[in-house]
Amino acid sequence: MVDEMNDGGGGFAPPDGLCWASVLCCLLLACAYVGSLYVWRSDLPRDHPAVIKRRFTSVLVVSALSPLFVWTWKEFTGVKPSSSLLALMGIRFEGLIPAIILPLLLTMVLFLGPLIQLAMDCPWSFMDGLRVALDPCFWMLCFSDMRWLRNQVVAPLTEELVFRACMLPMLVPCASPSTAIFTCPLFFGVAHFHHVIELLRFRQGTVSGIFLSAVFQFSYTAVFGAYTAFIFIRTGHLVGPVLCHSFCNYMGFPAVSAAAEHPHHATVLACYLLGVVLFLLFLFPLTDPAYYGLPTPVCTLAPAANSLCVS
Repeated sequence: MVDEMNDGGGGFAPPDGLCWASVLCCLLLACAYVGSLYVWRSDLPRDHPAVIKRRFTSVLVVSALSPLFVWTWKEFTGVKPSSSLLALMGIRFEGLIPAIILPLLLTMVLFLGPLIQLAMDCPWSFMDGLRVALDPCFWMLCFSDMRWLRNQVVAPLTEELVFRACMLPMLVPCASPSTAIFTCPLFFGVAHFHHVIELLRFRQGTVSGIFLSAVFQFSYTAVFGAYTAFIFIRTGHLVGPVLCHSFCNYMGFPAVSAAAEHPHHATVLACYLLGVVLFLLFLFPLTDPAYYGLPTPVCTLAPAANSLCVS
C-alpha cells in the first residue's frame, strides 16, 4: 500500500481500507482524550482546582502521545506523505506570522457585535485596559487561576492538537477536505457529551434540561469544530485554530437576547449583523493558502484537487 502524490494536492491514491483505519484511529484518539479526564476518582466538581490540576496531567500526557496515533496510522496504512509528520500536524514556520494574525482577526470580525457590546458596557477606558494588559501582575494572576488556564490555554491547545492537527491528516486522505471538515467535528462534538455525566452526577438541573443543554453544546461545538478545521486545512497551521479557540472560549456564545435588551440595541444588533456579513466576505480571502505556503501540507494528502486547497 504505497501512495504517490503530486505537488498540487490532487494525486493521492488512498489504499484499500484506509477510511476504516482512519475513523478507527480518530475514535480511539477521542476516547483516549475523554477517558483521560476520568482516570482520577473524585467527588469534587470539574471546576475545583484540584480536579483541574489532575486533569491537566492526564490530558497533557494524551496530547503529547497523540502524534503516535498519526505515526501508527501512517505506518499501518502505508501512506507516505511528502511532508514531515510535524508539518502535517500544522507545526511549521512557513507562513507562521499570517497564521497567527489573520485567522484571529477573522474570528474577531465575526464577534464584532459582542465586542462592541463589551466595549460599551466596560467601565474602563481604552488606556486603562491597555495598562492592565501590559501589567505582568495581571498575567501572573491569570496563569495562577486554574479555570482561566484551562479555558484559555490547556483546552484550546490540547483539543486543537488532538481533534484537528492529528485527526484531519488521517481523515483527508480517505475523503475530500470538504468532507473531512464536517466529519472531524463529530468526534469533537461527541467528546463534549461527557459533561452530561458530571451534570447528572451532581444533579445540576433536570434530566431533560441537561440533555437539551448537551444537544445545544454538541451543535455549537460541531459548528465551531468545522470552522477551526476549515482554518487548519486552509492555512496548514495549528496556531490559528488554537488562538481562535482561546478567543471563543473567552467570548462565550453570543448573548443575542441581551443585545436585544441593550440600551443601544439598534447599534449593537447592527454590529452583530455587520460582523456576520464581513465574516462571510473575508472568510476565504483571509484564509487564502497563498499567504501560508502552497500547497498546505495536509492538502497534499487529498485524493483529488479541491477548491479549499487553492487560492
